[in-house]
Amino acid sequence: MKLLKSRHGGLLILAVILAALPLVLPNSFYVDVAIRIALNAVVVIALNLLMGYTGQISLGHAGFYGLGAYTSAALTTHFNWAPMLALLAGALATALLAWVLARPILKLKGHTLAMATLGLGIIISIIINNEQQWTGGPDGMAVPAFELFGVAVTGETGWYTVAAVMLLLMTWLALNLIDSPVGRALQAIHGSEIAARVAGVDTTKFKVRVFVLSAVVASIAGSVSAHYIGFITPGMAGFFHSIELVTMVVVGGMASVFGSIIGAALLTILPQLLQAFEGWEVVVFGVILMVTMIFMPRGLVPSIALRFKSRGQ
Repeated sequence: MKLLKSRHGGLLILAVILAALPLVLPNSFYVDVAIRIALNAVVVIALNLLMGYTGQISLGHAGFYGLGAYTSAALTTHFNWAPMLALLAGALATALLAWVLARPILKLKGHTLAMATLGLGIIISIIINNEQQWTGGPDGMAVPAFELFGVAVTGETGWYTVAAVMLLLMTWLALNLIDSPVGRALQAIHGSEIAARVAGVDTTKFKVRVFVLSAVVASIAGSVSAHYIGFITPGMAGFFHSIELVTMVVVGGMASVFGSIIGAALLTILPQLLQAFEGWEVVVFGVILMVTMIFMPRGLVPSIALRFKSRGQ
């Protein structure tokens, strides 16, 4: 009961922080970073449901992110679809692809599962690069403005509101899912898939559902990000972006919703600090990942929480 209260108390604190941030951020650069953090955190929370709570590794989630972005961009640019319809079409296409591939892929375990999801992400990235007439190929493509219920989303305030609401909704959804019988089933699968089956959990069904959910959330965030940035390139569906997302999960904390937000914040800000050292981002990400796994294998938030708990006892 205390854990339940603390989780939803954390949601209230998050809402207060998100409401207060625009009042204290000094300029548009910091607002832009805050928007990017919120959109990344949405993806990372969903990925953490798959990796941290269910124990299924995915190294190809940037592919779903890019699929949503390019579907939305192509439909609005080439076919004059309304942005919201294009976003929903991208989410539906991603859900269908994830559902078709989930059963064979999720039969794998460990490094073989990681390689399979990595291959999926690479295939999506190659298709985006090669279909130049629809995607612009390696040069990328411009993305039209976004409209929400017929109203164009413009300016810092509009986009910050969209990103903050998305983050709050995703956090609320994840917290309620974790506290539900579905969440307990996912954690049972992570603990021991065989034991979960013995207890009557349909492990295949739950793994497929959480895989599809995390893929769809990545697609939606990709679509919104594409319209926000206004220009997209194949790199957003590439291998390095997948590694960024996984690193955010691991650094913030496996099986920690608020850890996902902290991880997304830290590793979204980091590239801004390393702009003077172009090309070293990959090295720094690797070092952060190694240090975290050695000294805080559970991630920042769970490790810090455990330390405070042990001191309190």
